[in-house]
Amino acid sequence: MSAPQPPSYFPAPRRSHFCSQCGSPVDRRVPDGDNRERDICDHCGAIHYQNPRMVVGTVPTWQGRILLCRRAIEPRYDTWTLPAGFMELGESTAQGAERETLEESGARITLGQLYTVIDVPQVEQVHFFYLADAVGPELDPGPESLEARYFDEAEIPWDELSFRTVATTLQRYLEDRKRGTFPTQHYVLDSRR
Repeated sequence: MSAPQPPSYFPAPRRSHFCSQCGSPVDRRVPDGDNRERDICDHCGAIHYQNPRMVVGTVPTWQGRILLCRRAIEPRYDTWTLPAGFMELGESTAQGAERETLEESGARITLGQLYTVIDVPQVEQVHFFYLADAVGPELDPGPESLEARYFDEAEIPWDELSFRTVATTLQRYLEDRKRGTFPTQHYVLDSRR
């Protein structure tokens, strides 16, 4: 299957301008004993490390149909996505995926296995998608979704998908569903296409 790929979204790299410890301006340079540039406070000596953001979500299904949500927020407003979002402090990837699914679609799910892990280094993110079974067809999308609905394979709006990570996960899911096996897959999306 060769579905169209949505454009990628590349925000500007994160950078601190002021120290979170003392409020002084920071400078960007390679600290002694390190191998990459960091934001460093010359006043108090704090080094501000930036780490990747984790995006967690699900591939929820109900009676063979796949749940997608139409985004009510930027980036990619009014395009379709799997229910997913940024992981919060204090939760596991699985807990975050369940929470995001409920928040974006209102779907109650039984979480399955970790399905895809997708590194997106150019936007400092790692995306985790779990398989999930909806416990019923009821949907009640939250404020981040214009609507949520279940799609048959032939109805998936490939030209209106939000992100390459979503398209990659859906393509893999449909291929694996035909084979009847769902191995966990790891991908690296390293192109700015």
